Amino acid sequence: MTTDSSAPGAQQIAAGYAFEGPALEVGTVVVDGVCDPTAQVRIPLATVNRHGLVAGATGTGKTKSLQVIAEQLSAAGVPCLMADIKGDLSGLSRPGEAGEKIQQRAKDTGDDWTPTAYPVEFLSLGTSGIGVPVRATISSFGPILLSKVLGLNQTQESTLGLIFHWADQKGLPLLDLKDLRAVIQFLTSDDGKPELKALGAVSKTTAGVILRALVNLEADGGDTFFGEPELEPKDLMRLDAQGRGIISLLEVGEQAARPVMFSTFLMWVLADLFTTLPEVGDLDKPKLVFFFDEAHLLFTDASKAFLEQVEQTVKLIRSKGVGVFFCTQLPTDVPNAVLSQLGARIQHALRAFTPDDQKALAKTVRTYPKTGVYDLEEALTSLGIGEAIVTVLSEKGAPTPVAWTRVRAPRSLMDTIGPDAIASAAKASPLQAEYGQTVDRDSAYERLSARMAPPPAMPPAADPQLPPPLPVDVGGATASGEVKSRGTAEPGMLEKVMDSPAFKSAMRSAGTVIGREITRSIFGTGRRRRR
Repeated sequence: MTTDSSAPGAQQIAAGYAFEGPALEVGTVVVDGVCDPTAQVRIPLATVNRHGLVAGATGTGKTKSLQVIAEQLSAAGVPCLMADIKGDLSGLSRPGEAGEKIQQRAKDTGDDWTPTAYPVEFLSLGTSGIGVPVRATISSFGPILLSKVLGLNQTQESTLGLIFHWADQKGLPLLDLKDLRAVIQFLTSDDGKPELKALGAVSKTTAGVILRALVNLEADGGDTFFGEPELEPKDLMRLDAQGRGIISLLEVGEQAARPVMFSTFLMWVLADLFTTLPEVGDLDKPKLVFFFDEAHLLFTDASKAFLEQVEQTVKLIRSKGVGVFFCTQLPTDVPNAVLSQLGARIQHALRAFTPDDQKALAKTVRTYPKTGVYDLEEALTSLGIGEAIVTVLSEKGAPTPVAWTRVRAPRSLMDTIGPDAIASAAKASPLQAEYGQTVDRDSAYERLSARMAPPPAMPPAADPQLPPPLPVDVGGATASGEVKSRGTAEPGMLEKVMDSPAFKSAMRSAGTVIGREITRSIFGTGRRRRR
């Protein structure tokens, strides 16, 4: 397409993107099909923690827009975590290849294009992938996020929260799937009936449904993900020797059978950062930027409690110096309460073939500021590949003018580098020593197995001159995880509390705000072992 620096309206639009501080270069303004290489469209680096949305139909250039943004964030010293479900982003680790199309795109966007490689860390969800394996424990993942992965309804989610609480109170660490499975099997056994009855709101039938869902998750490869060593979010916030932010690419591996695990894990990391990072307010640049690819998986069939926690996390994580970009096909995939908090909008072409498509298109138009330059409904269905309708927040927090934008070409390779190269890079990673080997320490499975084991043979008669042995009850545990004795003469304080009507009433409220505060912190994080 030809370029013309005198394109009407282009400079007026670009004036709204003339920021004083450092900014990410998105591309250049297009008006009436003419691209102005001097009319730059930019995102202020200081407002990236106000979050963003990259949307558009398949094949319209969303992934390349993410690549362009991640490259510039890395160069500015900002680490990124990106979901690389299809492996398309692995080319970030290699310099791009010059060609006629690249040169034309550079000319259109006023870019002094130079092939550049960026520091990349390849991670895999669980131990079945080719990257450095990352895991989470069942306990720190929490009942709300786990319910999302298991596809539980609201009643079952509340029941799972009660089971988590019981395990906490009994000193039974939930580290992997076999730990949670052992707890539920015990509660539904004859020996566990009194404990199940004490929980009040937990039915054996509902517990059985949860148990079957766990078995299905294990069959889908979930057993390779839950466990230790658990990912430390600070390992996602590293710089290389040149001061560039390291881009962590998370691939799905064999978890493809349950893709919701992918987006839910990213939400767990975000919630854990929310719990652990200090308040920093507005910074010159964010500490870390998250990219949620296939964001619709995060919200589809989500419970009310889950959506509330996502909204709260996205709203408040900004003050911790963390930015979040959601990537999906339709803006309507993201709930309005979350969508309203996304300051940057990069909307690639939409398709409008069906009545539902038309409704989604109309809703998308209403989310943009008014413009006298474009007919947005027509523009959104006419965008070329690598073009987008853009509006962002200025340094003062005001929306910029709507700009039809030709997006810059990535400077890294726009292709995958292949599984062998990824596996080789992962083996050479400094994170391999920390996360490469699975750790299976004493937890709920081992403790309940010992409790359910047949009693040992009677010992020989004790010497009457020796003091009698101390009674042992495996029900309680110290803060360090060691089993302690409560004695056998009378019920301990925990039993008295659990038998009280007030405690049972609180347990029945586990789905409410009060109940969630009793069971665990936001999304269940905050109980992890820190190294």
